[in-house]
Amino acid sequence: MQFPVPIRFVEIEQSGVHIAVSGFINGNLANILIDTGASQTVFDKNRVHLFSNQTEFEKVEKLSKGLGTDSMEGFKFPINQFILGELVLDGFDVVSLDLGHINTSYEQLGLGAIDMVLGGDFLREYKASIRYGSDELWLSI
Repeated sequence: MQFPVPIRFVEIEQSGVHIAVSGFINGNLANILIDTGASQTVFDKNRVHLFSNQTEFEKVEKLSKGLGTDSMEGFKFPINQFILGELVLDGFDVVSLDLGHINTSYEQLGLGAIDMVLGGDFLREYKASIRYGSDELWLSI
C-alpha cells in the first residue's frame, strides 16, 4: 500500500528550503521536519510534555552524533500512535534529543517549532519518495 502525505516547503531566509509535514503523535498535532541527511528519526525532548504525560524516560546508552553538536544524551520516547497522512503506526520508540538549537534558529526566522525530525531510518523503512512536482511525500508498506 502507498500513502501520500502533503508536504510544505519552509523557506530558510532567501537561500534555501526545508521540507516539513504535519502529523499526529499520541493524538496531538505535530510539526515534523523531513531530513534525508539525518540517519535517525528523533523527537525534541523539550517538547515531549506536549505529547505525553510520562515524566521519566529510559536513557539511550549510545551517543547520538550530528545535529550540529559533537554528542548528545538521548532518551527513549514511546509513541503510542503516529499518524502521517493515512499511514497509522502503533507502538514504537524513538530517541528524544535536545533540538533546542534547531528551534532557536526557527524562532529567529519567525517559523514554528519542530517537534520531530524524520530521518533516514524511517524514510528507508517506509520506502519514502519525495515528489516535488505534486508537493507530496509517498510512503509504502
